[in-house]
Amino acid sequence: MALEDLFRPLTVRSLTTPNRFAMAPMTRQASPGGVPGPDVAEYYRRRAAGGVGLIITEGIRLPDPAAGYPSSIPTLAGAEVLTGWRRVIDAVHGAGGTIAAQLWHQGAERDDADGVVPVSPSGLDGLGRPKGRALGHDELPHVADEYARAAATARDLGFDAIELHGAHGYLLDEFLWERTNLRDDGYGGSLAERTRFPAEVVAAVRAAVGPDYPIAFRFSQWKGLDYTASIADDPTQLQDLLTPLVAAGVDILHPSTRRHYVPAFPDHDPELSLAGWTRKVTGLPVITVGSVGLETQFRSEKRGEVIRPASVDRLVEQFEAGEFDIVAIGRALLADPGWVNRLRDGQLDGFGGYDPATALAGLA
Repeated sequence: MALEDLFRPLTVRSLTTPNRFAMAPMTRQASPGGVPGPDVAEYYRRRAAGGVGLIITEGIRLPDPAAGYPSSIPTLAGAEVLTGWRRVIDAVHGAGGTIAAQLWHQGAERDDADGVVPVSPSGLDGLGRPKGRALGHDELPHVADEYARAAATARDLGFDAIELHGAHGYLLDEFLWERTNLRDDGYGGSLAERTRFPAEVVAAVRAAVGPDYPIAFRFSQWKGLDYTASIADDPTQLQDLLTPLVAAGVDILHPSTRRHYVPAFPDHDPELSLAGWTRKVTGLPVITVGSVGLETQFRSEKRGEVIRPASVDRLVEQFEAGEFDIVAIGRALLADPGWVNRLRDGQLDGFGGYDPATALAGLA
């Protein structure tokens, strides 16, 4: 019955997903000039038609040039861009799915090949090395307003929800992480102070979109430059991290992990995942993610490792235990757009005739 229950709807504020499966956000750099074309609409439509209840878009750059690079990553500003996104939204809705826009500021992880200086809490990258410059105290309200205006635009376009990218060493995560946040102006220091600016961003977004529009927040322990990184070392710290975000208006939490089945704090519970702890300490709906349906973990250390399908038995056990409400799938959906429908139909014995290596190489 647990597998069957994954195909039941979920309602969060104004969002009702037809099932508990989401497409994880995956950057493709396939929108020349920031404009999502018909191919982008078809890319997302195929996954919705294949059974995905909630599409979470690839990261969408905020309009500030410092927010992201290269220009082939989509934006959310300009008539041609908005027309492109309406095409995407209509395609997903037409296939029976819902769609959330993920809003993204790359912070110090922005490539500066175009001469634009990256900005971050303290002018440090994920290894603690100087890069770009620190945001001034007086600049923070402007950045929060950029998130808010982008969220309102997404709502007005017809996106069913927005997700704030606060994971993997990007701007909001750089405020949360002690290594990249050395500020002494009330936005750095203790965990409560490091959470202050991300919570202000959430509050600004909530004010812009109103009380009924869903806001998700993606966070992570691991970073792109450090798989062993940690913001919260125990459940109490996790609660301290998330409580201000929830109070500011977050509706859904999306803890990003490389392996959904790994216990987050084994000294406190030998089995409970980060998603399970997140749900336990906040009570909010939670999205789990990380190597779902695959033998190989996300960004495996083994070069050239073949991508192979794997059982979802452990995932179903976690859902039955109440560890999560939605499961986000990445690489398996790239390899096979119909993965969810084939799981439902008991036909998940491969990748449905698709070549996973080809699909993953092109994020097709």
